[in-house]
Amino acid sequence: MIRMQIRLSVEQARRLEQLAAVQGTSVAELIRIAVDAMLNEAPVIDRDELRRRALDMSGQFNGPVDLAEEHNRYLAEAYEAWPSPLFEKSVKSA
Repeated sequence: MIRMQIRLSVEQARRLEQLAAVQGTSVAELIRIAVDAMLNEAPVIDRDELRRRALDMSGQFNGPVDLAEEHNRYLAEAYEAWPSPLFEKSVKSA
Protein backbone atom coordinates (compact mmCIF):
# COMPACT_ATOMS: atom_id res chain seq x y z
CA MET A 1 0.00 0.00 0.00
CA ILE A 2 1.00 3.58 -0.53
CA ARG A 3 0.76 6.04 2.31
CA MET A 4 -1.13 9.25 1.47
CA GLN A 5 -2.17 12.36 3.32
CA ILE A 6 -5.61 13.87 2.79
CA ARG A 7 -7.39 16.88 4.22
CA LEU A 8 -10.91 16.49 5.58
CA SER A 9 -13.28 18.98 7.11
CA VAL A 10 -13.76 18.75 10.85
CA GLU A 11 -17.27 17.37 10.26
CA GLN A 12 -16.04 14.73 7.80
CA ALA A 13 -13.35 13.56 10.21
CA ARG A 14 -15.80 13.47 13.14
CA ARG A 15 -18.37 11.44 11.21
CA LEU A 16 -15.75 9.04 9.84
CA GLU A 17 -14.39 8.43 13.32
CA GLN A 18 -17.90 7.73 14.63
CA LEU A 19 -18.65 5.35 11.75
CA ALA A 20 -15.34 3.56 12.20
CA ALA A 21 -16.06 3.07 15.90
CA VAL A 22 -19.56 1.71 15.20
CA GLN A 23 -18.28 -0.66 12.52
CA GLY A 24 -15.19 -1.67 14.46
CA THR A 25 -12.78 -0.67 11.72
CA SER A 26 -10.34 2.12 10.98
CA VAL A 27 -10.98 5.44 9.29
CA ALA A 28 -8.36 4.44 6.71
CA GLU A 29 -10.32 1.28 5.87
CA LEU A 30 -13.52 3.30 5.45
CA ILE A 31 -11.72 5.66 3.08
CA ARG A 32 -10.31 2.73 1.06
CA ILE A 33 -13.83 1.26 0.78
CA ALA A 34 -15.22 4.61 -0.36
CA VAL A 35 -12.45 5.08 -2.93
CA ASP A 36 -13.00 1.56 -4.32
CA ALA A 37 -16.74 2.21 -4.61
CA MET A 38 -16.15 5.50 -6.43
CA LEU A 39 -13.62 3.97 -8.82
CA ASN A 40 -15.92 1.04 -9.58
CA GLU A 41 -18.78 3.44 -10.38
CA ALA A 42 -16.80 5.77 -12.62
CA PRO A 43 -13.72 4.10 -14.06
CA VAL A 44 -10.98 6.44 -15.21
CA ILE A 45 -10.66 6.62 -19.00
CA ASP A 46 -7.35 7.91 -20.29
CA ARG A 47 -7.09 10.75 -22.79
CA ASP A 48 -6.11 8.46 -25.67
CA GLU A 49 -9.26 6.39 -25.14
CA LEU A 50 -11.40 9.55 -25.01
CA ARG A 51 -9.79 10.81 -28.21
CA ARG A 52 -10.42 7.46 -29.93
CA ARG A 53 -14.08 7.51 -28.87
CA ALA A 54 -14.51 11.06 -30.14
CA LEU A 55 -12.96 10.18 -33.49
CA ASP A 56 -15.20 7.11 -33.76
CA MET A 57 -18.24 9.37 -33.34
CA SER A 58 -17.04 11.86 -35.93
CA GLY A 59 -19.40 11.98 -38.88
CA GLN A 60 -22.09 9.92 -37.13
CA PHE A 61 -24.60 12.75 -36.83
CA ASN A 62 -26.43 14.73 -39.48
CA GLY A 63 -27.13 18.42 -39.21
CA PRO A 64 -26.43 21.77 -40.75
CA VAL A 65 -22.86 22.22 -41.91
CA ASP A 66 -22.69 25.61 -40.16
CA LEU A 67 -24.01 24.39 -36.81
CA ALA A 68 -20.82 25.26 -34.94
CA GLU A 69 -20.89 28.85 -36.17
CA GLU A 70 -24.66 29.38 -36.10
CA HIS A 71 -25.71 27.37 -33.04
CA ASN A 72 -27.25 30.43 -31.33
CA ARG A 73 -29.49 31.10 -34.34
CA TYR A 74 -30.57 27.45 -34.55
CA LEU A 75 -31.32 27.37 -30.84
CA ALA A 76 -33.35 30.60 -31.05
CA GLU A 77 -35.36 29.14 -33.93
CA ALA A 78 -36.02 25.97 -31.95
CA TYR A 79 -37.22 27.98 -28.95
CA GLU A 80 -39.49 30.10 -31.16
CA ALA A 81 -41.07 26.92 -32.56
CA TRP A 82 -41.67 25.48 -29.06
CA PRO A 83 -44.05 23.98 -28.24
CA SER A 84 -44.08 22.26 -31.56
CA PRO A 85 -47.31 21.02 -33.17
CA LEU A 86 -46.09 17.48 -32.59
CA PHE A 87 -45.76 18.18 -28.88
CA GLU A 88 -49.26 19.67 -28.71
CA LYS A 89 -50.75 16.57 -30.40
CA SER A 90 -49.02 14.20 -28.00
CA VAL A 91 -50.22 16.21 -24.98
CA LYS A 92 -53.83 16.30 -26.23
CA SER A 93 -53.89 12.56 -26.90
CA ALA A 94 -52.53 11.69 -23.45
